[in-house]
Amino acid sequence: MYNRRKFLKLSAATASVAAISRSAIAKNISAPDENKFPIVISTWDFGVPANKAAWKVLEKGGRAVDAVEAGVRIPEADMHNHTVGRAGYPDRDGFVTLDACIMDENGNCGAVGAMQDIAHPISVARLVMDKTPHVMLVGDGARQFAIEQGIKPEKLLTEESKAAWKKWLKKAEYSPVMNIENKQARQGSKYNHDTIGMLALDAKGNIGGACTTSGMAFKMHGRVGDSPIIGAGLYIDNEVGGATSTGVGEEVIRNVGSFLVVELMRQGLSPEDACKEAVARIIKKKPEIAKQIQVGFLAINKKGEYGAYALQDGFSFAVCDQNKQDLIIPGKYFYKDGK
Repeated sequence: MYNRRKFLKLSAATASVAAISRSAIAKNISAPDENKFPIVISTWDFGVPANKAAWKVLEKGGRAVDAVEAGVRIPEADMHNHTVGRAGYPDRDGFVTLDACIMDENGNCGAVGAMQDIAHPISVARLVMDKTPHVMLVGDGARQFAIEQGIKPEKLLTEESKAAWKKWLKKAEYSPVMNIENKQARQGSKYNHDTIGMLALDAKGNIGGACTTSGMAFKMHGRVGDSPIIGAGLYIDNEVGGATSTGVGEEVIRNVGSFLVVELMRQGLSPEDACKEAVARIIKKKPEIAKQIQVGFLAINKKGEYGAYALQDGFSFAVCDQNKQDLIIPGKYFYKDGK
């Protein structure tokens, strides 16, 4: 049984925060603090170099959507990162498949899912947004579109990833490890977690977001998680704020997590409290599963306030603004060691 008393306390706290007047909600949404932006935030410690790349765009007055695309391309290109981009671990059939989505301040969005042979899925998602009438392209269609746009296909399965896959095949057990980035970092490894989600607020007060991943290692061929799904792995509403997620995507999809966080901010919750309530929804629906997995949400509102909350201890996020370029903040959480 999960900790019912702790859950009820969490639910009561978020419910009390939500009980505010319509006038207060309107004031909360429409009062940006220009001293707090530009700003860019992203999931996990490897968000630091990604944020720095995004900041180069933001500090010149660039759009948030351009900043997040530039930012998440950094972990996509990192050959030590086996859960994002070209060095990602393959599925159980030995294929590296990548997912990504992007969204701008006008509600435009683009995504790709289960795409092979293309190293930067975020830029293909951007092309889907800018050059097609569609939101998402998947599989061979996404690959074909990328090549038609002049992107050169390349072999993504590295020798290191191939060796890890062959080792996995000996037992073929599918058991995602929570917070693998922190556990392996303590052992001197450069391996990272599954997803980078990034949110930026530019100098004009507009919000953009991006999310990119190679998905769970050794997943079933064709599996797509929450990362490329607008409303699940990422959602932006320029009147309210933006949210992104990381962790086991199936539970995020079941709760339309990022959209939920933004809608809770619309009702007046702070970014952290909105993330906390989204986590509470996961626990309420599937308490026994929730104790065994990690899901984290990260959000920012139009005032430049940000916050995060996760199922488990170990989640972190990176913040970059005009005052500090490499701030890492431990995310608050519900469970510690699954209890």
